[in-house]
Amino acid sequence: MLDAMTAVIENPVGAPGPVGPYSQVARIDVGAATLLVLSGQIGVDDDGNVLDGVAAQSERIFDIVAALLSAYGATLADVVNIRTYMLDLGQLADYGAVRRARMAGRQPTSTTVQVAALFKPGALLEVEVTAVLAKEDPAPSSR
Repeated sequence: MLDAMTAVIENPVGAPGPVGPYSQVARIDVGAATLLVLSGQIGVDDDGNVLDGVAAQSERIFDIVAALLSAYGATLADVVNIRTYMLDLGQLADYGAVRRARMAGRQPTSTTVQVAALFKPGALLEVEVTAVLAKEDPAPSSR
């Protein structure tokens, strides 16, 4: 099985670019499905400026995640795991409200931890996701 697995690390065209020297997505072909492992996202505008507040940063993070997933034909409904790093778990309710609204009832596996700092000053949280995208069933062969 592992012999057939391939991985491509890339920044998809048309999606928001990274705010540092790293790739946004690892696309891993595992046979019947494709895993999309997204790098951590923070709440910055198109110019790289950090937005104010956990709610605004959370909304922007989910916008970026949705755009990255969309580049592969995936949506937030395909997310199977979320990892969240927050500076202050006391603000978890603000993040949670945005996450529940954006995930539309689908609640993937999750880890949320409080950290001492994030790489970009002003960032209050960072979110990583993993999504699974089923490959299309091949068309039935005609006889």
